[in-house]
Amino acid sequence: MSNPTLQIRQAGISDLASLQAIGRKTFEETFADSNSAENMAVYLVDGFSEERLSAELLNENSQFFFALLGDEVLGYLKVNVGDAQSEKQDSRAMEIERIYVLRQYQGKHVGFALYEQALAIAKARKAPYIWLGVWEENPRAIRFYQKQGFVEFGEHLFVLGDDAQRDVLMKLVLND
Repeated sequence: MSNPTLQIRQAGISDLASLQAIGRKTFEETFADSNSAENMAVYLVDGFSEERLSAELLNENSQFFFALLGDEVLGYLKVNVGDAQSEKQDSRAMEIERIYVLRQYQGKHVGFALYEQALAIAKARKAPYIWLGVWEENPRAIRFYQKQGFVEFGEHLFVLGDDAQRDVLMKLVLND
């Protein structure tokens, strides 16, 4: 039997349970050490509730993609356009709202494959730029995006439980 190769596929409403599981696990792995247990518990319940994820999956201006190795979900991507963007931007721009990868697969090009998927979508849509928010205390992610050519252009607050945290807004201007 051959080794499975990494696959990227769009997730739909039938993938709700898998999305909820990977979303909670990767968020907790990424941020639990830097936040209170109470704030994490609240966010993991509310941020990844069936109601919230169903609405996001059914929003025509949002798309989710899984990174898969065989049947195992290693990480996921969420992109938004138009009114689905989490901050008011150019309606033609595209937001990368989430790229999360299981800790054991970080540094193994899974996140980069998801990023390349987002870039391909943005180029196909002829988006003038891609933008995202990244927590100021996540230097690894900030460095990754800087290496891809993203530059800081602002900030916004991300509220985790009772903690308002500063996210750096970064964007990459696309050329045809």
